[in-house]
Amino acid sequence: MTTDAADSPEPPDGPEASWEELILGERPCMTRVEIVDRAGIPASITNRFWHALGFPVVEDDEVLFTDADLAALQRVWHLLGDGVNEETALAMTRALARTTDRLAVWQTQLIAELFTPAELTGSSPTASDVSDGVDPSANVKDTRTVPNRQIAQSAARELVRISDELEPLLVFAWRRHLTAAITRMLADATPEVPSSAPPRVIGFADLVSFTSLVRRMSERQLATVVQRFEALASDIITAHGGRVIKTVGDEVLFVHTDPAPAAAIALDLVDAMDEDDLLPAVRVGMAHGRVVSRLGDVFGITVNRASRLTAVTPSGRVYVDEPLAALLGNVSGFDVLPTGRRILRGIGAVRPGELRRHSGERRISG
Repeated sequence: MTTDAADSPEPPDGPEASWEELILGERPCMTRVEIVDRAGIPASITNRFWHALGFPVVEDDEVLFTDADLAALQRVWHLLGDGVNEETALAMTRALARTTDRLAVWQTQLIAELFTPAELTGSSPTASDVSDGVDPSANVKDTRTVPNRQIAQSAARELVRISDELEPLLVFAWRRHLTAAITRMLADATPEVPSSAPPRVIGFADLVSFTSLVRRMSERQLATVVQRFEALASDIITAHGGRVIKTVGDEVLFVHTDPAPAAAIALDLVDAMDEDDLLPAVRVGMAHGRVVSRLGDVFGITVNRASRLTAVTPSGRVYVDEPLAALLGNVSGFDVLPTGRRILRGIGAVRPGELRRHSGERRISG
């Protein structure tokens, strides 16, 4: 991505604070005491809201707040006036803060990579590099996220330039995901589902030999591998109607309401990683049962069982627990083959099935 230097935004006066003005559209003009006074909101609410947004303690004489901060405070105050209790309003604020913080860091890193010359990133590692014991970090000169200030400034200018285009996309994506979340909530609330913890298929996809990759790659190259893994996994999961709950380095946690597309996700993940020249093999463990959803995450024995099952799944295979094996036993296009007894830490003895595409072999009966 390139931009015309004459058209690129520049800090008006040079210091870093001016970048804040370019993004926020105005210079900070109020201290904490002044914004509390102008908003007419108790200082305790103002402080809790600011901390919920993920920002540190502010001294009374720091000129840090803008009119946009004032408007946001007033929106929170209106929410409280409309009957939303304080803890709920603050919890909603924390959810927005954590999501947008990760989003902003992710976006700055992506744009910074566009302005980083190839000689500073090193050559991309391949699967053969790892298997042959080659150290792919040998040619890397710098492993910082942003190698120098010039690159950082170029990335900052580009982010300022496109920020007005990104903002409506953020709102659009939020409304789309909110619609999907409401639809799922209403479906779970049908009379046929008496429990508050609806049944789900939980899956963990885990890169094999990731510890070896960590030892042999530079930080930047490792980030490339993780980014590729997250992108491929997310595309496959969402294509089959699943949801990515979270990614943690070498592992992706996903969820689906329907066993058949969940099975397709698992097998497609294995195939995609096997065909990718950069990524190592993946193993997938899945379980079916009641799940507790809270703050965008999932909890419960079903989640634990899927996680523990993944740990004993061989490379390039998919293991499913007995409840899911029973559900998939008569589903066209899949076979679930018996495996040996396994002892899962914190779970106990299980007899998982190995999920495969239909091959004519006998399936586990439900």
